[in-house]
Amino acid sequence: MLKAISSSISIMLLLLACEKPTAFGPSTYIPPADTVVVTPPADTASSPKAFLALGDSYTIGQSVTVAERFPVQTTALLNNLHLSFNQPEIIAQTGWTTANLLSAINSTPPSKPTYDIVSLLIGVNNQYQHRTQDEYRLQFITLLERAIQYAGNKKNRVFVLSIPDYSVTPFASASNTALIAKQIDSFNMINKSLALQYQVNYLNITEDTRQATVDPSLIASDGLHPSGAEYAVWAAKLAPMIQMALR
Repeated sequence: MLKAISSSISIMLLLLACEKPTAFGPSTYIPPADTVVVTPPADTASSPKAFLALGDSYTIGQSVTVAERFPVQTTALLNNLHLSFNQPEIIAQTGWTTANLLSAINSTPPSKPTYDIVSLLIGVNNQYQHRTQDEYRLQFITLLERAIQYAGNKKNRVFVLSIPDYSVTPFASASNTALIAKQIDSFNMINKSLALQYQVNYLNITEDTRQATVDPSLIASDGLHPSGAEYAVWAAKLAPMIQMALR
């Protein structure tokens, strides 16, 4: 009798020894019903970055395709530099002055609270509509402060672009082109001084636009606004500045 029991125990031990161990890991572990499972946060470092572009016809790209707009060309270059960017959010419209842009962002704010990059190019219509430079200064200050706010108060992420000189275009050929150029320079002195005062980035593209006097391909088919080729010049200068700011 004892011999039979001993044999049975030996057989059971042998079977247990031959059984494969059970796998243990997240795929087989089921937590109790009252256990809280915490999902790790997503890796935001690899998430596409956001670019907000504020301005007028030069930012919305009057008379060029969407792909030729300078903010769109800039993000394309940044993506080629392995800096992942979504398509830029553009708040701009042909004919807008600083007052119009302020009104627009007050009534319809940008879709996000903060952005990785914010650009500001505004003022040509202030000059064209004979608005005063004092008014421009005050409204540009407000816009610049908003731009800094939209950049999460990171001043190195804000980029002010100078006002292009349309005196070199066919549209202005019958006007006092020397006066237009002089006034554009005066407005640019204001936005540059404010950019320096607020310690944001400044990109002078005015001299580039004046190259249209010898290169008509830099002017769009409407005879007034920059062409996609001109916007490409701006993007080629802006993208490396943004790359540096994001380091």
